[in-house]
Amino acid sequence: MSPFTCSNVFESGKHATKVQIVEAAGGGTTSESEVRVPPPKPLLIATPLPPQEGEFPLLVFSHGYLLYNSFYSQLIQHVASHGFIVVAPQLYTVAGPDSSEEIKSTAQVTDWLSKGLQNLLPPQVKAKLSKVGLAGHSRGGKSSFALALSKEINTTLKFSALIGIDPVDGMDKGKQTPPPVLTYVPHSFDLDMPVMVIGSGLGEVKRNPLFPPCAPKGVNHEDFFKECKEPACYFVVKDYGHLDMLDDETKGIRGKFSYCLCKNGKSREPMRRFVGGIMVAFMKAYLEGDSTSLMAIKDGSETLPVELETVELHL
Repeated sequence: MSPFTCSNVFESGKHATKVQIVEAAGGGTTSESEVRVPPPKPLLIATPLPPQEGEFPLLVFSHGYLLYNSFYSQLIQHVASHGFIVVAPQLYTVAGPDSSEEIKSTAQVTDWLSKGLQNLLPPQVKAKLSKVGLAGHSRGGKSSFALALSKEINTTLKFSALIGIDPVDGMDKGKQTPPPVLTYVPHSFDLDMPVMVIGSGLGEVKRNPLFPPCAPKGVNHEDFFKECKEPACYFVVKDYGHLDMLDDETKGIRGKFSYCLCKNGKSREPMRRFVGGIMVAFMKAYLEGDSTSLMAIKDGSETLPVELETVELHL
């Protein structure tokens, strides 16, 4: 649990938090009494623990390519401590270049929220199903945009905000992975919700000659933002890399790879605090109607844990 503190969006919020793992239907480790309606995918759920009953907005968060949702536990706890329920599905363990199935799976998880989430929450916590944000990192950012843009896949709950954390649409322009999201037509995204794109300054830099950059130019955050319409926010963090918002310690083979595949900053904690904090500020503005923190960041009156190389807010 996080400490019960009251601070700005880049520090832990006022709520203690609870994180729980929920197995998918047929997973076998969570009792039927706990999960009346099992989710379609395994979930990591972070919830605030208020001292009194409260209703909190939701965020559906998609992990990056071949990463585990558990690698984001510190990030989603940060968001939850500020009064948001974060649902992070494990969309796959092995995947090819086509992200169509994870887009469908994210929609299925979203549809499950109104049926099965409330029974898993602490008794004093109620999910505010009328305010749901959608976010994703890397390929999860791409799939989040794809779901928000889709005309074929409709979810029972309406998304109220979209966040792309260093989204990536393939290896290079002309080498997009299916289904392609970027059209390279400015302001062409037909989205009926506010959007925020967060980029990493080192994401487009190779770590070594053997590996391509993790967020190549031509298919990265810059291109995603160019296609967004107002209202849209764009932040690029200087001197930090594509995976620097993950937990301080990511275990296992995939966890070890997360340290050596991408060009990284000196440590993960500052980038993670920024990503978590700016997500909170954006969601407070567009899910709760409180733009105080977002405007303070825009005006430069909020102390940031990182240096930004790009700040654009088209509100």
